[in-house]
Amino acid sequence: MILGNLKVPTGAMKRKKIVGRGDGSGHGKTACRGSKGQRSRSGGKVRRGFEGGQMPLYRRVPKRGFTSRSREKIVVINVEKLNCFKGGSVVSLEHLIEKGLLKSQNALIKILGRGELKKELKVKVHSFSKGATQKITDAGGTVEVI
Repeated sequence: MILGNLKVPTGAMKRKKIVGRGDGSGHGKTACRGSKGQRSRSGGKVRRGFEGGQMPLYRRVPKRGFTSRSREKIVVINVEKLNCFKGGSVVSLEHLIEKGLLKSQNALIKILGRGELKKELKVKVHSFSKGATQKITDAGGTVEVI
């Protein structure tokens, strides 16, 4: 392969549209904006969701429910993910971050029971499902709520 012989694939490079440079260019006079109207003017943009003065959809649709701003974020980890730890080890917040199963140290963790646990572990997190507790204790491990 020689650098001098390289060619750009057809259709990869598109020429920039040059507008407002006279009628001979094909993009003169109205500069491809059409004539009259809000969008033909300079600065004639409308915000997202604007429907020309009609009551917008987000205001027509009834609002239901409530979302709390202070809701605590719960990170869910399944039992099958805990197989990456060595048998007999302690699984805590710091260990989950080391293994890459958790990003934030401030998050609340809940262990769910999907999958099988093949090792005996001592798990210390914020909450467990009934199935996860059963699987951890069946494998010979212990569960501790912090």
